[in-house]
Parts: sequence; structure tokens; C-alpha cells
Amino acid sequence: MNFTYPKNEKLKSKIAIGLLFTEGKSVSKYPLRLVYNPGTFGEGEKIKIGVSVSKKYFKKAVDRNYFKRVLRETYRLNKHLLIDNLEQPYSFMFFYQSKDRLSYEEINTKTIQLFEKFLLQIKKEE
Repeated sequence: MNFTYPKNEKLKSKIAIGLLFTEGKSVSKYPLRLVYNPGTFGEGEKIKIGVSVSKKYFKKAVDRNYFKRVLRETYRLNKHLLIDNLEQPYSFMFFYQSKDRLSYEEINTKTIQLFEKFLLQIKKEE
């Protein structure tokens, strides 16, 4: 398995991000939230993901950057759960929504649970 987070997997398009928030659906596993929307990308690209931590919960940029780094790392290590089970391309926005400072291990287990919950919800919709 390729455990990388290349540039072509990063969600940067303002149009795609706007569509996520207007038409996207959401799945949560405290304190994480995943907003998703089916999309079309370039050849061979299955997913694009963006990461966000609210200024409301973490006033200092240092803290927000730490949690964004942790979210990107947990995504990188567990993205195979998504890639192996998706038929069509999706764009995602991955949020950390709590004042609670969970450890890396707790966030990692919550990420796995969130991805599994997302896959179940996709199966129900089909």
C-alpha cells in the first residue's frame, strides 16, 4: 500500500470546497466530522481531501496546526480503507470539532471508525 499524501489528493479548488458545503453530506464520530460529495477529477484520482480545525476551539495557530498535522497523518495511514472500497471519486473535508485535546492514538482510532461509518452510509445510499 502506498502511504503517501501527494499534492493531487489535496483539496484546493474553491469551487469544489464550495460544492462540499452547499451539496455535501456529513458523517460524524466525535470529535471528527467528514463532509463528502461525489466529484470528478483527473485521470486516476479517486479522492481529494482537505483538513480543517476551527479557530473557535483553538485560538492559537500553533494548536490548530498541530491538530491539522495529526488529521493529515491519520488520513495518510488509513486512506486505504477509503480507496479500496470506493467505486466513484469523492471530495472530502475532514474536521476536528472539539476543545478536547485527544491523543494521537485516540484520533487515529476515531478516524478509522469514521471512515468505516462513512463506507456504511455510502452502501445504504446505493
